[in-house]
Amino acid sequence: MASGNQTTTPGFILLGFSNLTNQQVLFFMIFLIIYMVILLGNGVIVFVTMLDSALHTPMYFFLRNLSFVEICYTSVTLPKMLANCLAEDENISFTGCAAQMYFFLLLGGTECFLLVAMAYDRYVAICNPLHYTLTMTREVCVKMVAGSWLVNIPVHFGQTYLVFSLPFCGSHEINHLFCDIPPLLELSCVDTYRNKIVIFIAALVFMMTPFLYVVISYIKIARTILKMPSVQGRRKAFSTCSSHLTVVALFYGSGMVVYLRPKSRDSMDTDKLLSLFYTIVTPMFNPFIYSLRNEEMKTALWKLVGRK
Repeated sequence: MASGNQTTTPGFILLGFSNLTNQQVLFFMIFLIIYMVILLGNGVIVFVTMLDSALHTPMYFFLRNLSFVEICYTSVTLPKMLANCLAEDENISFTGCAAQMYFFLLLGGTECFLLVAMAYDRYVAICNPLHYTLTMTREVCVKMVAGSWLVNIPVHFGQTYLVFSLPFCGSHEINHLFCDIPPLLELSCVDTYRNKIVIFIAALVFMMTPFLYVVISYIKIARTILKMPSVQGRRKAFSTCSSHLTVVALFYGSGMVVYLRPKSRDSMDTDKLLSLFYTIVTPMFNPFIYSLRNEEMKTALWKLVGRK
């Protein structure tokens, strides 16, 4: 992937929080606890929704797939972040960096589309309940999940190729927690205007458009809920939707700020902190948001614990 007569670097250095040398052990412990919570919490959701037949519905089918993606998503970045907290060698190979960025983008884009699928499921369930079983069939749900993956595979492969086709000269230090597009473009010694346009278009298609669809869906859902005669029905509907909206706000909000705002070298430290929201904070809170505020999930979990 070398370009012109420039020399391609054999690897990069992930700076992370290396400037805070005295807090590396503390960061390691915090990230390790968060990673274990993510694996355990999302793993429980996957197994409970698989084992309990009462949860074999479209909503929990999408939730199970979302939890699986969250486990994979954090596993792309967090193990390397943990290793860098303790190791003096913070290198990552050229191929390893490319692979990390590709799977990070692929899984992040897949999550964007899964959140849209979940919003559509809630829209049909609340706004068109009589047609729900006819609309949200198992075949339709499987196609929506498969489409979330298949649409992202070629697009993010192309994005990764465009970035790693650039010549990297001078400093090979990535001022970020993991290999991502904006900090890598800062290392290139050629004009990256074309890459930045591609990033902006991809962010509009894979983040802004899904986010707007979710917002429009929930505006229609809110109107329908407010027209419900039953107070208990309104409360149950709002409770179901509020969990999804919380995750949407955390994930899309931080992601759009990082990828859509103008870049500068001074903004990189801010991007590090914001990236923690959509890489580890959202996956960590997902199990609590969807389990503690969901009576069906709590019932299924206690039923499984009691059976064991």
